[in-house]
Amino acid sequence: MKKLKKKVHQSQRILDASDSNWVDRFCPFWSKPFLKLSRLDRPIGTWLLLLPCWWGSSLAIWSSNKLPNFHDYWIIVGCIIGAILMRGAGCTWNDINDQHFDSRVARTKLRPIPSGQVTTKKAIIWMLMQIILSFFILLTFNQFAVLIGVVSILPVAIYPFAKRFTWWPQFFLGICFNWGILLSFVAHNNALEQSTVILYFAGIFWTLFYDTIYAFQDTEDDALIGLKSTALLFGNNAKYWLIFFASMIFLLMNISFSQIPTSNFISEVLMKLGALIFYMHLILQLWKFNINDSNLCLKLFQSNKTAGLVIVLFAIFAIGSNQL
Repeated sequence: MKKLKKKVHQSQRILDASDSNWVDRFCPFWSKPFLKLSRLDRPIGTWLLLLPCWWGSSLAIWSSNKLPNFHDYWIIVGCIIGAILMRGAGCTWNDINDQHFDSRVARTKLRPIPSGQVTTKKAIIWMLMQIILSFFILLTFNQFAVLIGVVSILPVAIYPFAKRFTWWPQFFLGICFNWGILLSFVAHNNALEQSTVILYFAGIFWTLFYDTIYAFQDTEDDALIGLKSTALLFGNNAKYWLIFFASMIFLLMNISFSQIPTSNFISEVLMKLGALIFYMHLILQLWKFNINDSNLCLKLFQSNKTAGLVIVLFAIFAIGSNQL
């Protein structure tokens, strides 16, 4: 009887996962806790980690003024696999360290560790498996990219503790989630350029934007248990800060795209047009934004997948126009 109760408990959907997520619907029962540790039932985080990688790839291919070759395509595919694995490893590490807080928050108490589905020891093993697999992907890139990839472990290791000592944990998340801009650019070009670093800072402001919106789901619980966030810091002034973040993203993107040495004026216009549409998407989110509506905050957060894909789409147009 006890075993049956445990099984029913383990089959419960985590609150911020979709009713139709593929993990709950199709995966074997034994695998669900581990896949949920990696957030594979909530893929938006993987997208938000992958899209900066594709931004870096787009910038590298566009700046080379050539059509992508097989190596370029492999980096793009490798980033997909790496984003899935490293997001999974990062989330597992986060849940290992946050398990006592997660058990006290309604949105997170059904996560595998606080709900007793996975032990801390098994979670550590699962995390290491994902890191090792992602490292094998990394080894297919050049040495400079491997170095940048290895260095990324440091901010990833720090992030789960940021909400304990700073009101700006979203800034630390931005450092981690946009590292792929630097990594993928270097994997293509074996060099780091000023335009890439500027785009990286634009990505950090993007994370500050979307993760502040996301954090408004937990403000009451975070305040009660003593965790910090930009949502708690900004409070009713959040919209002013979010407008500032969105404007900084737009400004930095335009500066970055202006520094690419391309003779094709049309391609630069296309990149900047993509930045403008991206910016308008963020402004539309702000127009809908309500700090008291948790469901809306989650939907707006998830809509940043579309916003990020806008940059990728216009980069494809720009790369194509370079060949005209």
